[in-house]
This record gives sequence, structure tokens and C-alpha cells, in this order.
Amino acid sequence: MTVPEEALAVSFEILGPLRAWRGDDELDLGPGKQRAVLAVLLLNANRPTPTTRIVDAVWGDGPPENGVNVVQKYVAGLRRILEPGRSPRSPGQLLTWTEAGYTLHVPPGSLDADVFRDHLVRARAAADRADAARYIRAALALWRGDALAGLRGAYFDASRDRLAEDRAAALEESAQIELDLGNHARLVPELGRLVTEFPLREQLRYLQILALYRCGRQAEALAAYQDARVFLTEEFGVEPGERLQQLHLAILRSDRALGPGAAPLALHLPPVPPPAAPPTSVRRRRRPLRALGVAVPLLSFGLFTWAAMLYLTVRRRSLALGLSALGYFALVVLFVAISDDDPNSPREALSIIALLISMAGGAVHIALLGPGTPARKPHRGSPDYDTLRSLELRIRREQALTLLYHYPAIARELRIGRPDLARVFNDGGLVDVNAVPEHILAALPGVTVPQAQHIVARRRATGGFRRVDDLVTGGLLPQPTVRALTDVLIVIDDEPQDTPPVNAGATAF
Repeated sequence: MTVPEEALAVSFEILGPLRAWRGDDELDLGPGKQRAVLAVLLLNANRPTPTTRIVDAVWGDGPPENGVNVVQKYVAGLRRILEPGRSPRSPGQLLTWTEAGYTLHVPPGSLDADVFRDHLVRARAAADRADAARYIRAALALWRGDALAGLRGAYFDASRDRLAEDRAAALEESAQIELDLGNHARLVPELGRLVTEFPLREQLRYLQILALYRCGRQAEALAAYQDARVFLTEEFGVEPGERLQQLHLAILRSDRALGPGAAPLALHLPPVPPPAAPPTSVRRRRRPLRALGVAVPLLSFGLFTWAAMLYLTVRRRSLALGLSALGYFALVVLFVAISDDDPNSPREALSIIALLISMAGGAVHIALLGPGTPARKPHRGSPDYDTLRSLELRIRREQALTLLYHYPAIARELRIGRPDLARVFNDGGLVDVNAVPEHILAALPGVTVPQAQHIVARRRATGGFRRVDDLVTGGLLPQPTVRALTDVLIVIDDEPQDTPPVNAGATAF
């Protein structure tokens, strides 16, 4: 399609507040919802975007009853702004419509997010580190604040997070290159600011500590490591990663491999030794507790053995100990019930025996108990088990999608999205609609065998799907079914692309 000359002059910015320009003139994009519609189209630039996706992205869980008509109204408003010379009844050329949805045609270099990624590609391909630094600086200079600032909703939040992740990765690469170029003194203040902005990114802390060390500020480098360790342990209960620990050990012994001119990523340091045994004071804490437990039956002459055993029952969640506590309580009841004033009577002798069993037997019983049993893992079918299992699968799916984005060749070797093939990588149950056989599709909740057959037939006829939403727009699956499978279905396009394969719950840029 031929794009008019006036359209070629339109440029867009999303790395900050949404803006559009024609030459040096900023365009008035209209009301907030109309700007949100444009943002969705820009995030899917040069690809058809179904109206249903626009409605879901802009209105979320509260869509208008006539959502399609409302989108048409805002698209008409955008056409008047972006193509002012177009006749009202003529079809749009910059913003077009097909059965697959609306497509916003954005020429190369007209969207700042695309330019940002192009600069990063050139930086990573540059043979000279100075050229790489120049490209990355140009990429980072495009940012004017938070991406898509002012736009609210789950769709825009997810897109903003992905763009922010790309920016953070670029900042790490820039710092790495500057460090390799020997600019550690100039880099220290900037890394301090970045660590404050991104406290969870250990790579930035790694570079900050290394830059301080290369400036001859060893004590400050060690203090920065301790700050990182305190933050991670207090906030999340975890120790710093292995690379940070290795860097700490290398600084402690003034390893020459850390000097200027050495690449931080090329360090080959001995592995961090496993955690040592707990200190003696910690390991001996259980002994006074057990001694106190043994003393209770002896000091109470067996009258409160049942209480000590009941405490252990609750602490260890043991049914056997609970029955023992009940038995010791029964002995005390027996002692009280049959006690007789006559010391020579058989009843009095029996009551004394019951008390002695409670006293001596309870003390021996508690003494023979082990140091304790670990808390039992949630059993299959329990709410805790289901929650943990769901969280684990979600994390594995996110890891798999990240792997598909950054290392597609490796991801294909690991057969992500192919539950029909033998695999060594757990992808959380992802299903590639473009690859799996029909029996896998038919096994998905809500998908019938005829529907699975139609999906496979359409896939063969068209060469594959571009998006999961194609299943809805093509009439192959109802939208509620696709929504229910939003975390499972993915589409991996065989054509090379700069954007990650996405599932129904995440949209590529």
C-alpha cells in the first residue's frame, strides 16, 4: 500500500507521554480514550489489531455496550488528525481497516520505541566499543520519562513494564561498555543513581561495586556489597547472587582480574563454598528446650506430662503425639479417680503406678523424641498446594516466554510450547497453536475435537497464525474459551521478527 507523503512526516513517541508530530508541529490527539486507542495501535504498529482487543485494552473489565461503535468513532477522529487531507468518505491509508482489524501504518524510524530498539541492535553488532557506547547513548536519549505516561489499565501497565525492562537492560549494557572503556570514575555517580532507581537489578549493583573498586575505593566497594546484602536479606530473605558473592571474594583478596581492562563478565573465580553449619549457639538452642520438656513430667510428678506432650503435638502437628497426650491425661484422671486414703489398699497402689508411668514414662518418652520434624509440604489437592503449583507454573511460563524473546533458537531446541514432544525444559504448560497436533488442542479445556480439527486445517491452509486472537477473529474458537486459555496458548511465528512470541494475555510491541 502506498502511504501518502503527508503521512510519512508523522512521527510518534511512546517512550514518555504519548505524542505525535508532523514535522516540528505537535498534533492534538484528542480526548483521553482516543489517545488510548492510538496507543494500542502503536503497540501493534503495522499489524492488524482486532476491535475486541482495542476494547479490552482501553476499557478493561468495564467495556461500553456499543464498544465497536465507540472504537469506530475514535478511529475516525484519529484519521482526521493524522490524515487531514483525506476525503471524509475515502478509505484511510495511514489507518486502515480489514476483517482482521485496524492497522496503523508506521514507516521505519517514525516510532521512538522502534528507533530505540534499532540503536540497541546496532550497538550489539558494533565491533568497536566506542561506537557501541554512542549507539546506546542515542537509544537512551529517546526516553522522556515513564513509557505511555498517563495511560492506565492492565494492558498499558504490562506494555510499560516490558518497555521499562528494555530500558533497564540498555542501561546495564551502557554501564558495562563504559566500564570496559575505562570510564569507571565518571560512571560511579550514575551507577549510584541507577541502583537507587532499580534496587532489584543485581547487575547494576555488580557494576557499581566493580567501578568503585577500580577507582581505588575498595572500602566503599565492600560497603556497597554489604548494602546490597542487607537489602536483599531484609526485604526478601535471600542472599546476593553467586556473581555478586564471587565479586565480593575477589575484592577481598585484591584479585588482579578485577583491574581496568578486564571484562567483568569474564571473571573465573572459584565457586562460593556452601553455607557453613549453624553456629554452636544456634545448634544448641534445641537442647534447653528438650531438657525443659523432660523436666515437666519430673517436676510435676507426672501431673502435667500431658500438657508437655500436647505442646509438642501442636508444634510438630503429629497425630501420634496427640494420642500420647490423651493417654497421659487419662493416667492423671485415673490417678485422681481411684486414689484412696488407705495407703495399703489396691486402689491406692494402682493410682501410684498410673502417676509413676505418667512421670517416668513421659520423661523418657520426651527424651527419646528427635530434634523435630520439618513442616509437612502441602499435600496434593490442598489449597496451599494448588496455590504454590499455580505460582510455579506461572513463573515457568514467564521464563519460557522470556527465553523465546531473547534466545529463540535455544527455545526451539528446548521445544517450548510442544507438549507433544519429549522435553527437558518445563515451560509451564505452554501450547504453540502453530505447531501442536489436533489431539493436544482437543485436550485443552473448552476445545472440542471438531474445533481442534478446524484449527489445524486453517493453520495448514494459511501457513500459520500470527496471533492467538486469530482464533477468535477467524471464528475457530469463541472468545470466552480463548480468554480462559490466556496463560497457556502462544503463537510462534516462523518468520524472523523483533518482537517476542506472545500469548493471549500479552501483546507484542
